[in-house]
Amino acid sequence: MSIIFLILPVTLLLSAGAVAAFAWATRSGQFDDLETPAIRLLHDEPRAPSPDATEAPNEDAPPL
Repeated sequence: MSIIFLILPVTLLLSAGAVAAFAWATRSGQFDDLETPAIRLLHDEPRAPSPDATEAPNEDAPPL
C-alpha cells in the first residue's frame, strides 16, 4: 500500500510533463502545417553535378 505514495506523484509529474510538452509544441507551431511535409517527400530534389564530372579523365588510371 505504501507504493501508492510513490507511484501517484510520479504519475502526476509524468502526466503534467506530457501536457506541458504538448502545449509547448502547439504554441510553437509544430502542428500548423500538416500537409506540406507529406507532399515534400514526393518531390525530387535537383542533384548537384558531381565534382568528378567536370575533371578531365585520368590517363594513368586503369580502364574500367
